[in-house]
Amino acid sequence: MNTTAAWDHEGPHILRVNVQAQHIDLMQHTNNVNYLQWLENVAWDHSEKLGLTPLHYQACGHGLVVRQHELNYLAATRLGDELLLGTWITQIDKLSLHRQFQFIRAGDGQTVFRARTHYVCVDIAQGRVKRMPLEFTQTYSAALVAGAPAA
Repeated sequence: MNTTAAWDHEGPHILRVNVQAQHIDLMQHTNNVNYLQWLENVAWDHSEKLGLTPLHYQACGHGLVVRQHELNYLAATRLGDELLLGTWITQIDKLSLHRQFQFIRAGDGQTVFRARTHYVCVDIAQGRVKRMPLEFTQTYSAALVAGAPAA
């Protein structure tokens, strides 16, 4: 495994995945739908490590939903590849949170995928945009990339 991965920012939260047979499509590479699932997986893993679980979201009646994804597929991944899924919180304000993602193939250190996601906070019962609860802003602000803007 290449341990000299060049991350876009310092200190990513990392989740490791292995490309398995169910991820492979007709073109013999990882189907793009899997990358979207992996974005969600690493974002939730990061939130849970910070102490905000789905149960916290339910208890306070608020959650973060995707407003926009920007996805950039840079290189194909194939059966057996180990991927390092990295994420950072890059911006937060009263209503929204921004994450960046970078996926690196462990074997050669190549960045294979980058993404940005803009989330907005909603009232779960009403589905309307709402101000983030203090617990969200405090927890996520503490995890901001150094030099990133916070409200």
